[in-house]
Amino acid sequence: MAEKWDGGHSCSVLCLHVSSEGLVASGAERGELALWDGGGSPVAQLRLPQAEDVTSVVFSARRPSTLYTSHGETISVLDVRSLQEPLQRFHVNEEEINCLSVNDSDGFLAAADDSGAIKVVDLESKKVSRSLRHSNICSSVAFRPQRPQSLVSCGLDMQVMLWNLQKARPLWTMNLQECNVEEESLQSAGQLFNPPLAHSLSSASCGNVFSCGSQDGKVRIFRVTGARFERELEFQAHSLGVSQVLFMPEGYWLLSGGNDGRVLLWDVGSNVGKQQKSPAKSLHRRKAQASSRKDGKLNKVVSNEHPGVVPKISIEHGEKVNWLSCAEIKGSRRVLVADQTSSVSAYPLPE
Repeated sequence: MAEKWDGGHSCSVLCLHVSSEGLVASGAERGELALWDGGGSPVAQLRLPQAEDVTSVVFSARRPSTLYTSHGETISVLDVRSLQEPLQRFHVNEEEINCLSVNDSDGFLAAADDSGAIKVVDLESKKVSRSLRHSNICSSVAFRPQRPQSLVSCGLDMQVMLWNLQKARPLWTMNLQECNVEEESLQSAGQLFNPPLAHSLSSASCGNVFSCGSQDGKVRIFRVTGARFERELEFQAHSLGVSQVLFMPEGYWLLSGGNDGRVLLWDVGSNVGKQQKSPAKSLHRRKAQASSRKDGKLNKVVSNEHPGVVPKISIEHGEKVNWLSCAEIKGSRRVLVADQTSSVSAYPLPE
């Protein structure tokens, strides 16, 4: 059963983040921001200017008292020890911001917005150092752990991109729709094709593996090698769109949350990174996938190729998931879920 954290918001909670010291921040509609202690009690609240929806909150990795929040087109920097007027504001995006990410060294902040732009702010000079772009709404951006100059992004243009801050163009791009071309050709005329609009990204702690959740209900796992990445694993995770993916702090445990109201925990470690695949083997594998699709076994391809990909834990949350986070509370791990309500739900995870 979930613990309900109440009293922090009156509106739908849109985003969550946990500091290295265990403080939880949540952002909601109408500019509501709340801080929670480990017991689920609100310890501070603030309504940000113009009452614009708080769409992303992220603590600094190096300075856990510093909290970055996005509301509308603005980024506010706050000191959680005294939650009052923002210490500073950045107004560098032209449309509503969907996601913030800060790199390990606390040197750069990335903000992805509805115009498809990713504005990268140098936190020392307080100026935009890079403007990166998708051709449609950029829904998620994430710096890679241990690689402060490298980040990944995804958007409603169905593109997943790898960037280096020294270059203005992506190092590598993958179009999720092209990955689904053969599947699309097998759809009967009466079926509606559900495009793989990409909603959420999360990078594993190793920095070389990241996940993407999309509108077609699938989770895709990628491995970065040098200046490119390759899809290592793909599986049907939810019956509706995957709104959130989150790698746990260690290993390859992955949480996914969907519009179907479910929260699932996956162990993708046995399918990821056991051996590097040669280009020839990758090509052979893709051909094998294509031939099995032509044989009409589309719905079994992924499960046949990766029979071990089943959720370790399934939580029937019941509400569309807006955001997922994970916290260590009283010596045990909790999954924190934000949804359409004004509460935060905390589910205990077995050891």
